Amino acid sequence: MKFLANENFCMASVYLLRSQGVEVISVNEDAQSSSDKTVIGRAIQNQLTILTHDRDYGELIFKDGYRPIAGVIYFRMKNYTPEVPAKTLLDLLSNPAFEYKGFFTVIDNDLSIRQRKI
Repeated sequence: MKFLANENFCMASVYLLRSQGVEVISVNEDAQSSSDKTVIGRAIQNQLTILTHDRDYGELIFKDGYRPIAGVIYFRMKNYTPEVPAKTLLDLLSNPAFEYKGFFTVIDNDLSIRQRKI
């Protein structure tokens, strides 16, 4: 599993994921100020799952026709500590029933999950 953390995804979560063996490339580290279209294009080209707090990726997928087959995980959270997205993702990844590839996945503060096929 390979992930691409959008610029708004907390570095504390990136570091926590990496410490648990999850491969995460961070836009903050190598491509700051990239547009959403550039990020989604990179994800498509390299088959990376996007981790983001930006709902605009839904519009790029469902309105503009971008198809990141590895998926997008949108953390729709407010008032959380920086490690919460990583801890949430690690919990989900430990569940063999959780499938994220090919889906636009939305995770809310109450940890409810909604998914729509890409």
